[in-house]
Amino acid sequence: MKLIEPIVAQAAAIAAIRRDLHAHPELCFEEVRTAERVASLLSEWGIEVHRGLGKTGVVGVVHGRDGGVCGRAVGLRADMDALPMTELNTFDHASRHPGRMHACGHDGHTAMLLAAAQHLAQHRDFDGTVYLIFQPAEEGGGGARAMIADGLFERFPMQAVFGMHNWPGLAVGRFAVSPGPVMASSNEFAITIRGKGGHAALPHHTVDPVPVACQLVQAFQTILTRNLRPVEPGVISVTMIHAGEATNVIPDHCHIQGTVRTFSTEALDLIETRMRELSEQLCSAFGAQVEFRFRRNYPPTVNSAAEAAFAAAVMREIVGEGGVQAQEPTLGAEDFAYMLQTKPGAYVFIGNGDGTHRASYGPGHDEGPCTLHNPRYDFNDAIIPLGATFWVLLAKRWLARTD
Repeated sequence: MKLIEPIVAQAAAIAAIRRDLHAHPELCFEEVRTAERVASLLSEWGIEVHRGLGKTGVVGVVHGRDGGVCGRAVGLRADMDALPMTELNTFDHASRHPGRMHACGHDGHTAMLLAAAQHLAQHRDFDGTVYLIFQPAEEGGGGARAMIADGLFERFPMQAVFGMHNWPGLAVGRFAVSPGPVMASSNEFAITIRGKGGHAALPHHTVDPVPVACQLVQAFQTILTRNLRPVEPGVISVTMIHAGEATNVIPDHCHIQGTVRTFSTEALDLIETRMRELSEQLCSAFGAQVEFRFRRNYPPTVNSAAEAAFAAAVMREIVGEGGVQAQEPTLGAEDFAYMLQTKPGAYVFIGNGDGTHRASYGPGHDEGPCTLHNPRYDFNDAIIPLGATFWVLLAKRWLARTD
């Protein structure tokens, strides 16, 4: 593994910053302390700072030795927000705010980009400009979309943009990247079936919405098995069904909610259309009425082929051929997708290990899974120098391209 030595030398200081961020998590569009910490560090290192994009976003600007006059520029993005969940870890840097936790590693993503920023500011041995994008509200708030709406790409023109996420289960010292779709679109549906309530002992006087809901949930699965192309991935998950208040009362209505995930807009269009048709027609057949609501949240995250290949080449330069693998697409979602809809780029993954790094915190802290969105998750500080090295070399190699 070929790490940049000055970054390794600063690893402990950056890890301390990461742990401070972990102890003070902030939810989407509330990252006031986090943004202030990031902006203050960037300013301290002599980096031009712009605040307030997407409400709490921060952009740092690092010009190379040419002052950026060549016009070449690349964007590096890290997300800053935490999740609305209570941490179960008890180590010293555990969240001090019940109901808020860095359970996805955004504290580590911020730390890796800060480490890269510090090095780039101290060693401006490149031509062009690196834009350091510290984004709020990835966890459901669409912070990337908000930053773009605030003029991110107009104010900071760049030819490409890259993002990186830690990946539990992928060994420390390994990277993963693939062209094309790597994360799915995220969408929500809410359906209300309205029948006619009454006494449970006299069902013939009612229009019971519960069996209608059961039929509808089963029917949704036929969309995936009989309407969607068999080679096209898609998920329809009904995650909530609410009806009734008493065992001897047939309710007036039943609520159904859930999520839909796809890798293509075409598949999403088909699924939404068929869900609406089935809801309306099946409910009508049972004498019930329906309200169907479908909300599209994040689009699919689709890597540009050229940029994914470029990122993989930089990874191999650091960890060798065996340290880079193809990233299997996941049906999780990521709002970096909005940036990739606007600019060429790639979303890449860095191994966070198997969770055994928590053993160094003391007895008991290595118990439970160290998976994303788990209350015992923690980012692995050992990968900060590796992630920062990747960011620095990626930026320099990109800006040095002659094509």
